[in-house]
Amino acid sequence: MLALALSAVLAAAPSPHAALWAMFAEQWDWQEAAYPEQATENGDDRFDDRLTDWSPAAIAARQAHEREMLARAEAFDPEGLDAEDRLDLELFRYPLRQEVEGFRFHDEYLQLNQIDSPPGNLAELARAVPRRRVADYENFLTRMRAIPAYIDQILALLRRGLAAGITPPRVVLERAPAQLENHVGADPEENPLYEAVFATLPATIDPAQQRRLRAEAIAVLRERVLPAYRELLAFVRDTYVPNARTTLGFTALPDGAAWYRHEIEVQTTTEKTPAEIHALGLAEVARLDAAMERARRDAGFPGDQRAFFHFLATDPRFFYRDAAALLTGYRDIAKRIDAGLPRLFGTLPRLTYGVSAMPAYEAKTAPAAFYEPGSPEAGRSGTFLANSYDLASRPKWAMVDLTLHEAVPGHHLQIALAQELTGLPKFRRFAMYNAFLEGWALYCESLGGELGVLESPYDRFGQLSAEMWRAVRLVVDTGLHAMGWTREEAVRYFIDHTGQPELNARVEVDRYLVWPGQALGYKLGQLEIRALREQAEKALGPRFDERAFHDEVIGAGALPLPILKTRVERWIAGQAGGPQR
Repeated sequence: MLALALSAVLAAAPSPHAALWAMFAEQWDWQEAAYPEQATENGDDRFDDRLTDWSPAAIAARQAHEREMLARAEAFDPEGLDAEDRLDLELFRYPLRQEVEGFRFHDEYLQLNQIDSPPGNLAELARAVPRRRVADYENFLTRMRAIPAYIDQILALLRRGLAAGITPPRVVLERAPAQLENHVGADPEENPLYEAVFATLPATIDPAQQRRLRAEAIAVLRERVLPAYRELLAFVRDTYVPNARTTLGFTALPDGAAWYRHEIEVQTTTEKTPAEIHALGLAEVARLDAAMERARRDAGFPGDQRAFFHFLATDPRFFYRDAAALLTGYRDIAKRIDAGLPRLFGTLPRLTYGVSAMPAYEAKTAPAAFYEPGSPEAGRSGTFLANSYDLASRPKWAMVDLTLHEAVPGHHLQIALAQELTGLPKFRRFAMYNAFLEGWALYCESLGGELGVLESPYDRFGQLSAEMWRAVRLVVDTGLHAMGWTREEAVRYFIDHTGQPELNARVEVDRYLVWPGQALGYKLGQLEIRALREQAEKALGPRFDERAFHDEVIGAGALPLPILKTRVERWIAGQAGGPQR
């Protein structure tokens, strides 16, 4: 009887695989509930009526949970797990370790800068919410009613940051009030929240219901949202900016040198030091300087490199005269790229993407373009958002490169494929390792020739200029945050080596100041993927299959660079013994 009872207990115990996946599911559900905006963007509608709680108690509770979950993950016995489960466990532990290590730095105080703000983030959320049923609109109205309390929590964090000396640099924050003013206009129907969600309702919703929803949205905006936004604007303009720090680099913050090293590890998934990255950047700048000089000669331009930069930045042939023509140009490039993708990829995503104008309220301080992921679950396409502000800063010769990076085969193809993967836990399908995502997108910029979309020497120069842009980032980011560079030194270095207009250079340098380390992931990720491709080509010779290589690199979702290297090298070893093509 004792033996039978023991057998029954053992039979009821979950297998190691089942126990592991139960832990994954538990953490995923907790994370979606804790960060409901992220859940919406992931296509999970369970928390569409909530906003993240930024109260001190909620922050402390989240940190306690993450510490507990990390302890459970570290203690999980891998005995009985297969190779794929062991990899899942390691990838589960990896971001938890970084999260817990970062709690000491209080990045919760950095809630606002010249690029990001709570109103801007809520407007981005509004573009992602489902808009099919009356319940979807009711959920968003509930979120809108919660905005005053949400803004109060943000204000409290900003005040604590001021008291602790943890703010963005004042010199870049001076542009934050102008960004906030885009969200506080007197007409609720011109507010980004209303325009994104309520301006156009589906015909399946009864007209009377449509009128009610719009009326409620206008009332909530006028009576609750706009007063809260104006309070935030007044605080930022009158208190936060005047009292923000006058220093530049992250190393000027409390424990700043360690904080910057932590950001490097998070953003690059490497243990490289600022000095190592700076030296690598200088070497890449020198290499690309020579390549750009060759491209200038190929274009038949008689002057020197500086004169060529000036020509490319000022000649009217390189610029559109209206925003609609710019968008049409991007769409034409995207369609030409689409036609060539099957030559380089064995697997393509089902999820579509579109090209749209970047909202005017964020264009002035935003980069030339960016990508917003879609969601198969939410029925939302990916979106390549093109910046049409100041058309004189949007040269045609940069457009092919931007499309390759932001749309296909860059961000859209990789992120959409990851979302559609089967047999993986959800946290892997939605993983966002910066060095992998941005490294892949930068690598894709080099595929324009193979895709047949580099139609002129100017397009080729544009691709090299954009790669130089990312090499310069290695030098400038580390220069600003670890080596005492001034803002003007960084801007001048950027302009001298990329040929970008001054507006772009200043926007970029100010971005590095408030997102330390993020800009390092592009070049470090690209160099790793390029090195793996060269390794595969050398090892496999005529057996090398570019389509199979690309599918292998992105076929398991985003990965830390060391794990990507192990994966691809294992694939190379497996291919080496196969038949020749």
